[in-house]
Amino acid sequence: MPDSRIILAVRARPVLRAAALGAAALAVGAWSSAGPGRERDLEAFREGNRDRGPGADRLLRGATELGSIWASVGASAVLAAAGHRRAAARGLAAASVTWVAGQGLKPVFGRPRPYDAGLDEMHLRIERPNGTSWPSSHPAVLLSFLSVASRDLGAGPVARAALDGLAAAIGMSRVYVGVHFPSDVAGGILLGKAVAAAFDGDRR
Repeated sequence: MPDSRIILAVRARPVLRAAALGAAALAVGAWSSAGPGRERDLEAFREGNRDRGPGADRLLRGATELGSIWASVGASAVLAAAGHRRAAARGLAAASVTWVAGQGLKPVFGRPRPYDAGLDEMHLRIERPNGTSWPSSHPAVLLSFLSVASRDLGAGPVARAALDGLAAAIGMSRVYVGVHFPSDVAGGILLGKAVAAAFDGDRR
């Protein structure tokens, strides 16, 4: 019979990982809010937001919405229609928890969006979204949905790494279109991973 202490340790591992990732997200937010961290963030924003031509504008303006909560709702519906109801439900639940957590953190940090921060020569390429800037919900929501759903679907490590890369790319598109700083994206990615880790501990 398995040792109960081993079982408890295995069950606690995802919770501890989620807590560590959540703490890392908060640390990124704090570090990038003032001093040298803020300066590095602004430098990275200027590079990520610089003009790359009309082709990049069209591509990234369209792709950036893949991280919206409504995109996760649509993806969940497709999975459910294909017979993957458990993956659809758990993926959407993770995305929803992430979205709520992100919306709750935004007023805590109260960081202005790039277009409200008095920056010179910044480019806003989509309509102004609601809410403040940190964390970026789009990569957070997308990453938590993809991580949980792909695990339930039995995706291998290469496929999961590719999905992580997609979420990161959507995050950087938020910088390019002018609605987030790079640290917002980093915080969002860590938040999405934290929620996904918590859901990993709930697998049956």
